[in-house]
Amino acid sequence: MSKLFNRLQPKEKFRISVSDIAKFLRIPQQLIVRIECWKYVLFVHRRDVGGQFISYRKLQQWLIATACHIQKCSALSQLLKLLIEIREDSQKYEKQYSTQHHLFLSQVWFQRWNTLVSQERQQLKISNK
Repeated sequence: MSKLFNRLQPKEKFRISVSDIAKFLRIPQQLIVRIECWKYVLFVHRRDVGGQFISYRKLQQWLIATACHIQKCSALSQLLKLLIEIREDSQKYEKQYSTQHHLFLSQVWFQRWNTLVSQERQQLKISNK
């Protein structure tokens, strides 16, 4: 599995409800019998079509968790390392990432980059005085 997947640990850290899955699948909650969180995917047992697998990467929680990791970076080097992990993951699992996913993560990443660059400039100004 990818470095990003290991960093996010969705099976252990994501809180996924029946209503989250029903909303994602655009079906009534009553059609979901149970949800099983497997190591790499979710298994959704449905009344209407049987079993269905869902990648963690397709869920809103994946984007939120990735964005949180971006915002927690306290140095440009950390942020660049995370960018590489995100890029590798999105290339390897490209069908799991929509254009909206890419846009959202890019915006969060560039906002954090700009913040860290500004902080670094401020520190340089202070140390040069």
